Amino acid sequence: MLGNLGKNLTKTMKKLAGMAIIDEEVVKEVIKDIQRALIQSDVNIKLVLNLSKTIENRSLNEEPPKGVTPKEHVIKIVYQELVNLLGTTAKEIEINKKPYKILFMGLQGSGKTTTIGKLTRYFKKKGFNPAIVSTDTWRPAAYEQLLQLTEDMNVQIYGDPENTDALDLVKKGLKAAKKNDIIIIDTAGRHKEEKDLLNEMENLSKVINPNEVIMVIDGTIGQQAREQALAFNKTSKIGSIIITKLDGSAKGGGALSAVAEIGAPIKFIGTGERVEDFEAFDPDRFISRLLGMGDIKTLIERAEEIAEIEGDMGAIDAMFSGKFTLKDMYSQFEMMNKMGPMQQVMNMIPGAGGKLPKNASKVTEEKLAKYKILMDSMTEHELEHPEVIKKSRVKRIARGSGMRNEDVKELLKYYNVTKKAMKGFGKRNMGGPLGQMMKQMMR
Repeated sequence: MLGNLGKNLTKTMKKLAGMAIIDEEVVKEVIKDIQRALIQSDVNIKLVLNLSKTIENRSLNEEPPKGVTPKEHVIKIVYQELVNLLGTTAKEIEINKKPYKILFMGLQGSGKTTTIGKLTRYFKKKGFNPAIVSTDTWRPAAYEQLLQLTEDMNVQIYGDPENTDALDLVKKGLKAAKKNDIIIIDTAGRHKEEKDLLNEMENLSKVINPNEVIMVIDGTIGQQAREQALAFNKTSKIGSIIITKLDGSAKGGGALSAVAEIGAPIKFIGTGERVEDFEAFDPDRFISRLLGMGDIKTLIERAEEIAEIEGDMGAIDAMFSGKFTLKDMYSQFEMMNKMGPMQQVMNMIPGAGGKLPKNASKVTEEKLAKYKILMDSMTEHELEHPEVIKKSRVKRIARGSGMRNEDVKELLKYYNVTKKAMKGFGKRNMGGPLGQMMKQMMR
């Protein structure tokens, strides 16, 4: 996530954790590394300099609390100040009346309509009965896209592709959805320079009288996010921000910090193209992941959600216990794939994100299918004890599955490197300074 920002910050924190002595020279070296990482992620230079001064002053002048080493204290200061940069605390959308009307606005191409599908799924999982009103008369396929995104959700959608009057559409839509818990209003994508469209937004806002105004911002636009948000805020007071396309965005740090600066809290982030790639934004957890401290809370929440759907709570215990056989590997990693891209999941495990080889993080459906065919050709004993699979067994398994000896060896290699990576998550990773800091932050 965020291009190389997480990788660079994690590297800096590991360097700091390995220092024998913490003095002014070390603090300044760490700050330079942090500055470089943030500026490369398009964070405003003024913000970076202010952050640097605060970290330096606190690190050199604050006395560590009793029982905390100077090294642990500096790590905590860096963590706290980065969290402060993004808004300090998590903010939720509080549904305090029904119907609760949410007005969506955003730039053209920001991923607004897709995000509405994701938020609708989020509310459905919370037990609400949301409805969607489509008022986008500028993009021909907007209404059809909403239907496609929500086809498995059993959600009421009001729209009329033949109607070009946005105000008429919203009036009829609000009337049709008045018995729903939540009404989400999709609007046409806008640009801050398009006065006609901004005027339409202002008129829509007056008719809707929304309880919440959400602006969707593309994470790839970096620092421009602040300017765009301020322009939209003049038409209707923004109450929440959702930032999309943070998966791999080199400018995501700029968008996150710029938006946090305007005062409207970031409440959700989009981390991929799938409808599941969406999470409530928590600065604390987010920074913990960026610094290589993991995010066990989110990981467990995702695992429990999948296990609840699949009806297999035992899979969670197996996955987190570090026990690993060929027999349970397929089911465990199939579940992890449903939780999100493998590397994204591993980044939530303290110390494990950087340990997983690149080829091991790309578990495609095709590979999983191939691995399952190979495992179907194994005996129960081989599945439980992969170490017994030697040359003669490799040949038999390959022949029985209709595959090559190299395919069996690939599966065994994948199993071994993955088992090693999972085994690394334990006392070794949680016992050091980063692990201890992560534990403190989870309390």
